[in-house]
Amino acid sequence: MADTDPRAAGAEFTALPDLACRSFGGGVVAANDELFAERENLIKPGPPRYSTYTFGHKGQVYDGWETRRRREPGHDWALVRLGMPGVVRGVVVDTAFFKGNYPPEISVEGAAVEGYPSPDELAAADWTSLVPRSAVEGDAVNEFRVGVEQRVTHVRLCLYPDGGVARLRVHGEVVPDPRLLGGGAIDLGALANGATIAGCSNMFYSSPANLLSPGPARLMGEGWETARRRDDGNDWVEVRLAGPGVVQLAELDTSWFVGNAPGWAALRGRDERGGEVELLPRTRLQPDTPHRFRLRPAPAVTHVRLDVFPDGGMARLRLTGVLTRAGREQLVLRWFTLLPPAQATQVLTAEGVPVEVAEATVAARPPGRADDLPDAIRAAVGL
Repeated sequence: MADTDPRAAGAEFTALPDLACRSFGGGVVAANDELFAERENLIKPGPPRYSTYTFGHKGQVYDGWETRRRREPGHDWALVRLGMPGVVRGVVVDTAFFKGNYPPEISVEGAAVEGYPSPDELAAADWTSLVPRSAVEGDAVNEFRVGVEQRVTHVRLCLYPDGGVARLRVHGEVVPDPRLLGGGAIDLGALANGATIAGCSNMFYSSPANLLSPGPARLMGEGWETARRRDDGNDWVEVRLAGPGVVQLAELDTSWFVGNAPGWAALRGRDERGGEVELLPRTRLQPDTPHRFRLRPAPAVTHVRLDVFPDGGMARLRLTGVLTRAGREQLVLRWFTLLPPAQATQVLTAEGVPVEVAEATVAARPPGRADDLPDAIRAAVGL
């Protein structure tokens, strides 16, 4: 169940990635109305903007989603496909610049659906309340905690009864589908694969989570940049990998950082016992350059620390390697445990598990070991 009082001004969950962002592959697949402003604006990556007295043939142009004034019972809604499915920890409903036309109340629901459903199929899905019907303020950043331990692939934003919302942010922890990772090398440091930022010395200009984002950076602001140091130290960021694994290749991309790239960088890993493993010794970097390094053979690690000397900015960090067996089992168990019952049953039956066995397996969650899963699902996830 969601928290009874989900409001959370200044909440820490906003440091988590926005699972719905267009930059991460999110999309607004349907809305019942978008007469004044189109639904796709909800998940644009940048902050909303406003230009006074900018009118189109439907009125003032808003950088958001706005529906017409409702004259009959009901409410408006928009369906959003998450670019990175996961557990939602908090939602931001930003009504920036909507002052006399914002919705008095909103709600947010989540669903988990296999494959790529149509809007009609989503409408028939099992929806779970993430944020109950709650009051919002106009021209404000409205933050709500979410207390639902369930992986979702889609969210539905409802407006009561109508109005405009500039941005919808769905912050959470990515839970990748292990069936889609294959059995070989993956980017162990990718947000999309479940990696997260564990610590950082400085993020004055931009978030270190940008380092782990999908795709290349399109400009300097899409990377991680620190303030200028005036001491003898250096800046660093630590990444908790998608799971324990052996890192084989690293990409340190300074694209767009021309006069503010680090001069040097080094990579160190941390194993499950807390021991330190050198992966890349202090190495010179060039500005505005994707650097690729084959790493020396090393044991499996759970975290990787990037040290930059002395400071500066970097666009992307890629850490290609192979999960250990234990690492893959951890990932599989977390994914299967967080699936809603209906989807978990569907996953099992799609792999040929009899319905009665599938239902019993789902009812017995969480499984203590990967060996407790049916052989068919173990094969599907590469165990």
